[in-house]
Amino acid sequence: MFNIEEELKKLPAKPGVYLMHDEHDTVIYVGKAKVLKNRVRQYFQSSRNVSPKIEKMISNIDHFEYIITDSEVEALVLESNLIKEYSPKYNTMLRDDKSYPFIKATVGEKFPRLFLMRSNGKLKNTGKVKYYGPYTSAYAAKDLLLMAQKIYHVRTCNKVLPRDTGLFRPCLNYHINQCKAPCQGYVSEEEYREEFNLALKFIEGDRDYCIGILTEKMVEASERMDFEEAAIFRDKIENIKRAVVNQKITDFEGVDKDVIACAIDGDEAVIQAFFIRQGKLVGRDNFHMDRVLNVSRSDIIQDFVKQFYSGTPMIPSEIMLEYDINDRELIEKWLSEKRGNGVHIKVPKKGQKERLVELAHKNAVLVMEADRDKFKRIEAKTTGAMEEICKWLNLDGVRRIESYDISHTSGFQSVGSMVVFQDGLPKKNDYRKFKLMGVQGNDDYASMEEILTRRFEHGLADLEENEGLVKTGFSRFPDLIMMDGGKGQVNVCLKVFEKLGIDIPVCGLVKDDKHRTRGIYYNNVELPIDTHSEGFWLITRIQDEVHRFAIEYHRSLRSKVQVKSVLDDIPLIGPKRRRALLKYFEGIERLKNASVEEIKQVESMDAKSAENVYNYFREDENKINDEINEKQDIIIEKQDD
Repeated sequence: MFNIEEELKKLPAKPGVYLMHDEHDTVIYVGKAKVLKNRVRQYFQSSRNVSPKIEKMISNIDHFEYIITDSEVEALVLESNLIKEYSPKYNTMLRDDKSYPFIKATVGEKFPRLFLMRSNGKLKNTGKVKYYGPYTSAYAAKDLLLMAQKIYHVRTCNKVLPRDTGLFRPCLNYHINQCKAPCQGYVSEEEYREEFNLALKFIEGDRDYCIGILTEKMVEASERMDFEEAAIFRDKIENIKRAVVNQKITDFEGVDKDVIACAIDGDEAVIQAFFIRQGKLVGRDNFHMDRVLNVSRSDIIQDFVKQFYSGTPMIPSEIMLEYDINDRELIEKWLSEKRGNGVHIKVPKKGQKERLVELAHKNAVLVMEADRDKFKRIEAKTTGAMEEICKWLNLDGVRRIESYDISHTSGFQSVGSMVVFQDGLPKKNDYRKFKLMGVQGNDDYASMEEILTRRFEHGLADLEENEGLVKTGFSRFPDLIMMDGGKGQVNVCLKVFEKLGIDIPVCGLVKDDKHRTRGIYYNNVELPIDTHSEGFWLITRIQDEVHRFAIEYHRSLRSKVQVKSVLDDIPLIGPKRRRALLKYFEGIERLKNASVEEIKQVESMDAKSAENVYNYFREDENKINDEINEKQDIIIEKQDD
């Protein structure tokens, strides 16, 4: 039994993070403290002065836990990570969890390429690849990439050059003068590399350098009386100038800054961020936060800053805020360590900087007004739908639902799937798939029992190993199990729970004669549901998702088993040699008629293996032909391509 008064006495006078749990062991609040002993005790003092939201949270605390850190900065980082992991009910939450676009340059290739990719920022430049970004807007990054490719004729194909030179016809880009067809050998590596290096300069923002080089080439072409080539350079210069004009110039002398302001409407908030890089306003973005009722604007912005900059690699030297924040010095220290040099947080009060913050606030208000109806629709489909399901089952506090399904072909390659929906949305990081090992044949009940036993035994083991601290998707238990079946499936689950000593509500979905869900089986009673409600459509999405996940896993295993070739029957021919033979001879027909010497030319083939292949196709030609037609090598081998 957890005794709060006794546990408060054990709190250390050290920095760390505390996690508040309710009676269902759900994390409902995560906070950090410079001194855990002082901070956590404040919640339980009779004279406490807290917001109504925190007062409501305190009334739901059943027990708490804490994690000690070496410094307050470490506590700040850990707090942000745990908030993202648990999505606690009483923390202000940043909804957006974005990856950011980068431009990747394959500088190690003979004829390098540029293409767009997304990442959380953990990228490293090497001698083979170089990354540019991250960019605040995917549209801006795409426009920049396309412009660089068009102006400097950077190839967009995936051909391996010079190996594939001349094997294929030039693509459309060559015919519309957007590529010089290095795939045909129409441009030398040196000439192509020169253009590519200019493209990199363009992406890096050194437009003046690019214009200078192109101007020199234009003048040289004019002096040679080659006016057609001079016109090409002239057009490139004009395209670059237009790209520069499209960027709003500021008066910040090349300094990187972020400008952050917010607008609030009830329990929702919109954060507007302007991104200034090298003195230019290069983009903006808006972010939605919820659970902000009775939370001050200062605290909302502080929560945004902590959660946003813990996940983005874009950290400027200066951050301008609409309101001051309590942990400004601590956050400055944390961001400075993360960036590698000084980061300053400021609240402008006058001049151009103050007007820019005001402009960000006005944009946040506009976004809030435009998205108000959208918020309502999203809420109805997610948390509103969850509330409807809770009402049907007479349950409280259901946030996490797990559902399970079986997929097999007449008992062959039986697999299971587990999907998770939290607050009405799929939580794909917590999905799990199971390859059944202890069930033979077509027995869905036994298969489901094995899946549930493995899932919850694993979860209990994780909790025991980590002393009750939830760390993985397995150790995080659901508030409700939704079986895609009626009484039989529910009883299987309850049987497993009784064996393991687990108490979690379990319901089943009852189907009509047309296999459509007509009700929910719960506590030995079939409950009717409104088939036109958001709750019903959420149940349908859960059903569809668990079916899809199981079927895709079963299909992937089945296809691997089906990859079988007539060549597998030949001694000394394994998967590697099989692929090499089919690729070299482009199928079985040419291989059948090849000589031993020709077969020996294939990579990894030796004299003995070549003789085995040659002799195999001449032992019983009619039998071999039948086997080839039956196994359809060329079609089946598509997975090896």
